[in-house]
Amino acid sequence: MLPRVFRSVRVRLLVIALLPMLVLLPVMLGSTMLRWSGKIDDILIAKVNGDLTIADQYLGRLLENSGERLDALAQSVALQAVLGDAAARAAFIEEKRRALGLDFLYLTTGRAGPGGFEVGAWPVVRDALAGRRRSVVDIFGPTELDALSPGLAERAAIRLVETRAAVPTERTAETRGMVIHSAAPVALADGSRAALVGGLLLNRNLDFIDTINALVYRERSLPEGSQGTATLFLEDVRVSTNVRLFENVRALGTRVSAAVRARVLGEGQVWLDRAFVVNDWYISGYEPIVDSHGKRVGMLYVGFLEAPFQQAKTTSVLALTLVFLLIAALSVPIFLRWAGRIFLPLERMTQTIARVEAGDLDARNNVHDGDNEITRVAGHLDGLLDQLQERDRQLRDWAGQLNQKVEERTKDLKETNRKLERATERLIMSEKLAAVGEITAGVAHEINNPIAVIQGNLEVARTLLGDETDKVKTEFRLIDDQVYRIGSIVSKLLQFARPSEYSGAANVISPAEVVQDCLVLTRHQTEAAEIETVTDFTSDRSVLMARTELQQVVVNLVLNAVHAMPDGGRLTLQVRDAEDGARGVAIVVEDSGIGMPPDTLKRIFDPFFTTKQAQGTGLGLSISQTLVSRAGGRITAASTPGQGSRFTIFLPESENA
Repeated sequence: MLPRVFRSVRVRLLVIALLPMLVLLPVMLGSTMLRWSGKIDDILIAKVNGDLTIADQYLGRLLENSGERLDALAQSVALQAVLGDAAARAAFIEEKRRALGLDFLYLTTGRAGPGGFEVGAWPVVRDALAGRRRSVVDIFGPTELDALSPGLAERAAIRLVETRAAVPTERTAETRGMVIHSAAPVALADGSRAALVGGLLLNRNLDFIDTINALVYRERSLPEGSQGTATLFLEDVRVSTNVRLFENVRALGTRVSAAVRARVLGEGQVWLDRAFVVNDWYISGYEPIVDSHGKRVGMLYVGFLEAPFQQAKTTSVLALTLVFLLIAALSVPIFLRWAGRIFLPLERMTQTIARVEAGDLDARNNVHDGDNEITRVAGHLDGLLDQLQERDRQLRDWAGQLNQKVEERTKDLKETNRKLERATERLIMSEKLAAVGEITAGVAHEINNPIAVIQGNLEVARTLLGDETDKVKTEFRLIDDQVYRIGSIVSKLLQFARPSEYSGAANVISPAEVVQDCLVLTRHQTEAAEIETVTDFTSDRSVLMARTELQQVVVNLVLNAVHAMPDGGRLTLQVRDAEDGARGVAIVVEDSGIGMPPDTLKRIFDPFFTTKQAQGTGLGLSISQTLVSRAGGRITAASTPGQGSRFTIFLPESENA
């Protein structure tokens, strides 16, 4: 029906007239809005990159200031005056620690620190003893924190909060502390050097993070509804943040998403993209923080809510769409009315031709309004119809006479032709059945002879082995099964040739037993590939399916799993009751191999599709799906590249079980 409509000249001309309004303009608007949306996203990423740069500069300046203040104290005359008096020196250092707002401050010659703290293990201290001041971010364990300042470990401890999209962990708390660790050289009276070492704990240091947030996201720097945030991470745990878990509860102890952790901490790259932060999406910037040992120990984050920008884009798109629809609603009826006046003569001609085709040769256009090309064509058409009517009358007279003569001459020919067709059909069917019977009988004879030899030799083997037969009882049984399978195939060939003599039927079988047999059949391949096989058979239900067909499906899946693990791995086979209330059995074949990308996974059941090139035909999974579907079941697949694949066969439980 639709192609016939589009063959109409009226419809074609209307389409040409409306195409710019209804097709080209929406495409242009859509592409423009898409490009505009991409530009907005680029601007947001550029903004968060600038925000991250400001936060990084602030942190760097904070480290530099800490080092400068400590170096000024180390070079001060006041410190030199108390170096010889231990009590005065301790009081002086404690006073300066409070004045500088540090959590610990001590003087060391490199042999020992307060509370047995190992000072020599820290590059910052070693650099100060060598005469160079330095200030970095370091991570201290709870024992080290308490050695430096009693109670500092308790202040640093943060309970972990389960966080959506984070890497799973069994830890319940973060007990380490992230510290601005600074050291400056001190010249002693005997010419040797000591180090003045101080530190500021960043865990729960809300003044530090709020200062960054206020510096980066000043008032009116974001649209209404958006919110700027800043966070300091110890590895992937938020130890100082203004992100809210609830209205007045900061999200301390929540963790960064797995994707961000892998990019920033795993690869050492800067993240500039949208990211899920605690409970909402933010335009985010993350950069790694490196300690004095050169290890990535944390992250600095700034970002702002994405929702207001998405809402603004959505509102703009809706507004443009409504404007377009309003313009179309006003202009399209005007175009259609104007076109209708032009096409009225064409419509009358179309109606006239339809009446003529229906047998009304008296139908005429009778169009006299106007003097244009279409009106003149309508007049010519009326003239042609007059001639056609006269020729039709003459042809009818001639046809009547001719039909009478032809009927008399061809009556015998028609009867002879019918007899010949029936004879030809019988001959073709006879030849086909004869050829099929001859081929099938030959194939059955050629296959049954080796089967008989195999069965005979099996009986001889059983007789010769005697009591030793039990050791290979399973193997003999499997050989019998496969011989039976060959016999079944022969039976199906004979059934095709002589369907009245054979009637195949599925069997009530135990899937667990069939899968166990398949493991024995494929033992050589799994052992040669050094694959560990794990089984879990918990279902005792039975299904209605030919045993050999289920074997074919499972063996194909196992061999595919072996090919997916060229360097070894683990093969897991499960037979369990189906879930979700379905009465049936689920057979799971899972490997730890190379997996499949999504585009490959969508095509694995297509006939002749293969990833093995010359090693396969691409029919294995297609045939397997056909066999399982014929038994009333289904087969599904899931795969993750680099982690393996999982195939699940569902078969309904047999009512006769």
